[in-house]
Amino acid sequence: MLRRSGPTADLECHVQPLSTDRLGEPLHTYPAVTVSVSNLRPESRGTVHVGGPDLSVAPEIGPNYLSTAGDRIVATKSIRHARRLMEAGAIARYRPQEMLPGAEYQSDEDLIRRVGDIATTIFHPVGTCKMGSDTMAVVDSQLRVHGLAKLRVVDASIMPTIVSGNTNSPVIMIAEKAAESILSGQ
Repeated sequence: MLRRSGPTADLECHVQPLSTDRLGEPLHTYPAVTVSVSNLRPESRGTVHVGGPDLSVAPEIGPNYLSTAGDRIVATKSIRHARRLMEAGAIARYRPQEMLPGAEYQSDEDLIRRVGDIATTIFHPVGTCKMGSDTMAVVDSQLRVHGLAKLRVVDASIMPTIVSGNTNSPVIMIAEKAAESILSGQ
């Protein structure tokens, strides 16, 4: 944990035996390993807005990555953590060379700038249809959209904040809760 103490992790490390410029693009042809770190407790908050009345227009998404000082601190510490992993004896003997962000970047300021250039999603967005009873909540505790009859939201968007890990299992639980509510007539 880098930022706080508590019962759940702040970071998730992914170590993959591959390298690519971006997810979904062709793999590099040389032997490589990719170490990526996910901030599981981000403070930064993004936005999603409808793009207009035409449903074929994509929504306007502003992820606002690294928009808080706390997230920038976690990002720099994460890079340093990944570097230490690659210096461990079992791996160091292979003499891995850092490509991104680049070993020449050492200061917090340089690392934050470089992280901003290479950071990306890991496809676990949450919170756009928050569950609750406050003014920002979109659905109630039965996942019904406030103010609309017979419409529910059943996915990760109802989570007010992200869970400390992958969202798959919690979404299955959300779906099971929704099924029970629907079947019981709630």
